[in-house]
Amino acid sequence: MRWRVGERVVVRYRVEGGYSDALGDLLEVRPDGVVVRTRRGDVAVPAAVMVTGKRVPPPPAADPRPR
Repeated sequence: MRWRVGERVVVRYRVEGGYSDALGDLLEVRPDGVVVRTRRGDVAVPAAVMVTGKRVPPPPAADPRPR
C-alpha cells in the first residue's frame, strides 16, 4: 500500500451481509490492515476483508451562510 498516515481515504470492506465503507483520515498503515479515523470513531480494517480503497479530497468547507 502506498498510502501515508494523515491522508484522507475511503476503504470498502466486507462485513456480514455485504459491504461497508470507512471514510476519513488514515491513522495507521500496516501489512495486516489499516486504521481510519471516521466521524464516528476509529475503524480498524483488516487487509483480509478490504475490497478496495482510494485517496479522496478534503471534505467541502462549511457553508458560512446562516441557516
